[in-house]
Amino acid sequence: MALTAITNAQVFDGEKTVGVRTVVIDGTRIARVGGEVPRDCEVVDGSGSTLLPGLIDAHVHSAPGSLALALRFGVTTELEMQGMNTRENRGSIADDDTLADVRSSGFAITPPGGHPSELMPEGFRPKWDLPPVMPLMPFSTTPEEAAAYVPQLLARGSDFIKFMIDDGTVEGHPGLPSLDRATLNAGVAEARKYGALTVAHALTVEATRMAAEAGVDGVTHVFMDQPHTAEIIDLIRDAGMFVIPCITLNASMMGVTGSELADDPRVAARLDDSWDRTLRSSYDRYPQGSLEDVCATVRALDAAGVDVLAGTDVSMPETFFGGLAHGASLHHELQYLVAAGLTPSRALRAATATTARRFRLSDRGRVAEGLRADLLLVDGDPTGDIGDTLNTRAVWRRGTRLAA
Repeated sequence: MALTAITNAQVFDGEKTVGVRTVVIDGTRIARVGGEVPRDCEVVDGSGSTLLPGLIDAHVHSAPGSLALALRFGVTTELEMQGMNTRENRGSIADDDTLADVRSSGFAITPPGGHPSELMPEGFRPKWDLPPVMPLMPFSTTPEEAAAYVPQLLARGSDFIKFMIDDGTVEGHPGLPSLDRATLNAGVAEARKYGALTVAHALTVEATRMAAEAGVDGVTHVFMDQPHTAEIIDLIRDAGMFVIPCITLNASMMGVTGSELADDPRVAARLDDSWDRTLRSSYDRYPQGSLEDVCATVRALDAAGVDVLAGTDVSMPETFFGGLAHGASLHHELQYLVAAGLTPSRALRAATATTARRFRLSDRGRVAEGLRADLLLVDGDPTGDIGDTLNTRAVWRRGTRLAA
């Protein structure tokens, strides 16, 4: 494969802006950052643009076509927080440069009848082909069951272990079966024995407290049932947890649709009718919530030094999972993070280097020599105007430029 040199673009390397640099791609890797343009290479003139690492959505649920859709928006990796793309099922994805790469928890540890069963309308069946290997369903009601499932999930190819801590209060289903403290603690302790990363679904302060006290590495939502206090922020910080706020999801839960995003021509041109309808809908399960409180919590977490990661909780093109669309909603999340008080550069880190570091993806998330050539070139300067992330000029996945 010939060398490719991206020239004259400002480079945001995943941590900071490093000025105008020539970035050279050799095969699937970044060969050089800086220096002269090599002889006999393809040159991509990046004048007036910014080169970023490919974006990482830290909270998704895959659907047919969703990895291709994500890549069209410059999202080169998605982290699946419940789904089928574990190592035993994603062999073809790894080498397909028309799709975003993916890492997956497999299915989460939850009691029978627990979250997310309450989200599915009666009789609903997802419209997709079954994978080559059916995933393990780790339903657990006792500490012994949770602990026993952890090594099985890891052996079956889960990249991290997820726990559901949700009694259904926020979703309008109070009394939903939920993991108790002993069962959660046993599962987390077992995962720690294997050195496995752990995450927890938690939408309330109490569930977040349980996750922190159990030693979970990160929560995949920010709580939305009440305003933050200094005590809960300190608990999260002192536990060393990361937080994936998914403000886009919380907004949708409160009845806020993604119609404004869907009206953006930079988005509309990349969505089919089913995703357009989904984006223009909402979950609308917690209308009493306060988006201002959620944003204030995110601002406090960032100010306290907690690692904030960008994720969306995007799922299937169904209106009852509304307000979200793969790829597009990560850009929306970046806008929400900035509105909450993060600087554009900190928001960009949340979708690149910070997420890669916390999920142990040492081969991506930065524009650095030797790493995967997962790159996004956008017109403008998103370190000044976060909305410029949608000005896609080019996307590379492992050094292969996505066809326009």
